[in-house]
Amino acid sequence: MYLVVTRSYPPEVGGMQNLMWGLTKELSKYNLIKVFADYGEGCEKFDNEVSFSIERIKGIKLIKKYRKALLVNDLLKNNNKVQCIIADHWKSLELIKSDVKKICLIHSKEINHTKGTRLNKRVLNALNNADIVVSNSNYTKSLAIDVGVEPKKIIVINPGIDEAKNVDKKFIIEAEKFLKNKSPRLITVSRYDKRKNHEKIIMALRNLKQIYPKIIYTCIGYGEEEENIKKLVRELKLEDNVLFFKNISQNLKNAFILSSNVFVMPSIIYKKSVEGFGISYIEAAQYGVPSIGGKDGGASDAILHKKTGLICDGNNLDEIYSTIQEILFENKFKEYGKAARDFSNGFTWDKIIKQYNSIINN
Repeated sequence: MYLVVTRSYPPEVGGMQNLMWGLTKELSKYNLIKVFADYGEGCEKFDNEVSFSIERIKGIKLIKKYRKALLVNDLLKNNNKVQCIIADHWKSLELIKSDVKKICLIHSKEINHTKGTRLNKRVLNALNNADIVVSNSNYTKSLAIDVGVEPKKIIVINPGIDEAKNVDKKFIIEAEKFLKNKSPRLITVSRYDKRKNHEKIIMALRNLKQIYPKIIYTCIGYGEEEENIKKLVRELKLEDNVLFFKNISQNLKNAFILSSNVFVMPSIIYKKSVEGFGISYIEAAQYGVPSIGGKDGGASDAILHKKTGLICDGNNLDEIYSTIQEILFENKFKEYGKAARDFSNGFTWDKIIKQYNSIINN
């Protein structure tokens, strides 16, 4: 039996939730697993439709952490068939007391604490108590080593993705109603926060519009910066060149990606927040759409520079502008898009899970 201890799990939405769902779903195909996850709205219906055991823990965040650890430790005392514990976060592992093999995933910002601080010491105590630390990118591995994690414990396994589904024609038609005769087409699918850098993309768009009067930029997501970004669009008089969507179906979201030319997300480091990997670049690549990512963070694991897309300095507005120009020039995005689709095949869960099984069984 494998135990999975997680703070982030469906039906809540988000990158971490998708990662832990994909991992547990694939592990359950080969092994008996039990998941300990936080309680959330709609989880009863979700849990009844899966083929493995999920135990939900209620309460405020701190109480849930202790309750979850108590349940896990109690199970470990009374069940000698547990072979491995997999945690989504160092805090999920912090209170687990066992000699069973422990694997902890790291993603970037949750370990990005100054060396010697109280939080850094807690991170190191938890991670150095793990047998294996799984980093989502080479960048995150370097960050972990910089803050004091033992290098020999760390192995890089990129997040997995499900195979892309064909997009029904009716959703493509619906997307085209919004895109109309607009071209070229840029898109970002992400939260609206400072790290994702929507603001500089829109500022670059103002100048790009002089070259491409019919350019369109589709933004899909939600977040605390949404109103600020919309205000900037109005100030720059780009209402006809920027589309905003949230709470749309996955099918329509995929249709917008498929109908776009370039996925643009030149992420930056904002305070302690940094893009550890960027699974959205790979999801776009599945549909033959190349990406522009930022040099800060783990985008270089998800984008092969000048092959499946371009990497630029997200802090430099001129560089963002020139990078978008470069990928649009003579439709360079078509060549990159073909390579991106081929590259994305290496990230499907059927391949990624083999790496997890290898470290679990080694």
